[in-house]
Amino acid sequence: MFTTLSLLCHTAAISSLSNGIQHSTPIESSSIAPPFWLAMPFVALLLMIATGPLFFADFWHKHYPKIAILLATSVMAYYCIVLGNKIKPVEAAAEYIQFMALITALYIATGGIAIKVDAHATPLANMILLFVGALLANLIGTTGASMLFIRPYLGLNKERIKVYHIVFFIFIVSNIGGALTPIGDPPLFLGFLKGVPFEWTLIHNSLPWFVALLMLLFIFYCFERNNRPLSKAVVDDGSGIVSISGSKNFIWLVIIIGAVFLDPTIFPWLPTIDYHGHTISFVRELLMLSVATLAYYSSNKTILISNGFSFAPLNEVCLIFIGIFGTMIPALELIGRFAASEMGQQLITPTTLYWGTGLFSSVLDNAPTYLNFVAASMAAQGADIEVVANVQAYATGAIYPDSVVRLNAIALASVFFGAMTYIGNGPNFMVKAIAEQAGITMPSFGHYIFRFSMPILLPLLFMIWVLFFAS
Repeated sequence: MFTTLSLLCHTAAISSLSNGIQHSTPIESSSIAPPFWLAMPFVALLLMIATGPLFFADFWHKHYPKIAILLATSVMAYYCIVLGNKIKPVEAAAEYIQFMALITALYIATGGIAIKVDAHATPLANMILLFVGALLANLIGTTGASMLFIRPYLGLNKERIKVYHIVFFIFIVSNIGGALTPIGDPPLFLGFLKGVPFEWTLIHNSLPWFVALLMLLFIFYCFERNNRPLSKAVVDDGSGIVSISGSKNFIWLVIIIGAVFLDPTIFPWLPTIDYHGHTISFVRELLMLSVATLAYYSSNKTILISNGFSFAPLNEVCLIFIGIFGTMIPALELIGRFAASEMGQQLITPTTLYWGTGLFSSVLDNAPTYLNFVAASMAAQGADIEVVANVQAYATGAIYPDSVVRLNAIALASVFFGAMTYIGNGPNFMVKAIAEQAGITMPSFGHYIFRFSMPILLPLLFMIWVLFFAS
């Protein structure tokens, strides 16, 4: 957090300088830099998410929707009225709708699927389940894999469930697992849409992915080997059979994943809305929400009940992320301006790209963070992210020195660091909410970071940097 504030201070200096130039040069109102203090609502929201459930739980649980909406509205109103910039709020609103449409569709479709593992919860069984979840995250996304596997994972460990089980699930399935394909995580998909070859992530992310996964599974085993059942009842070893109910919902799941590719950059014939040069299409989102509705009403109600399905976790994510998407607009813009400045470009190296992308992917939406850092990295070497040929050349290292390493650093950091906080990636909050609904007392925002992320995940991320980017 302090590093975040420090970098925002640097961007404030750049912002002030650029505003001074703007007084003497006529420019578009949309290019006016936001003042530094406009990032404070975002910081305030993060602090309240971190401390609210711990220090003023009753007030927070009752009023957090109002707080999130009020802070988001105030920032967006300042952009529209004072800065005369309606483009940024519209972009943020469009991104929020895209985010919630995917989360909603996957949550509902997987809620009608019941996977039961008739086995004794051993360290090996859990490690296999986590590894399979990590693999499938590359086919159905980290959100899809998280929603599909969290309930059988909870069921398997019902006699010995501990907080660390959920935390490692977030680390492995909800984040790091999805680094191998553009389908796995939103920033990688955006890179694919911009021109990064589909197979690029598999080629360049495989070794770091495998190393990170092995290290996490080893640490998980160290926790698991000393775990004992919560009750003294005799536990049946089970038959080892995996049964799946509600398999027709996999059809809805396939349609949702296919809909992800319904983007105007891939299919130019899709109907779009042109807003001040920005193309917006909600065909994908309408299809996802339609499929979600069909999936809900066609799902076996017995399966929904056995899964403990409710809209409460979805409602919580929906409201919290209104605040996050609305208040992060100036923070992202200030970071982007600093990265594009002469001072920022002088600081661009694989190391700064890795830690910079990682830091902001921990507390901001990792998709726009990825795009900002890729754009800055390419601009520093004279390339343009809006030119597909430039992106392809950058990804393959055909022209630009060290470009593959730079892009690799950004790609891995945007995915891996999403596990550092509950808000680093959409599935994190969903998994937390589902676990709490199942009766598990999850650590607060701050405790999650200081008890698990910093002592377990941060050293692992440091090792990835040492092995692949430090030199």
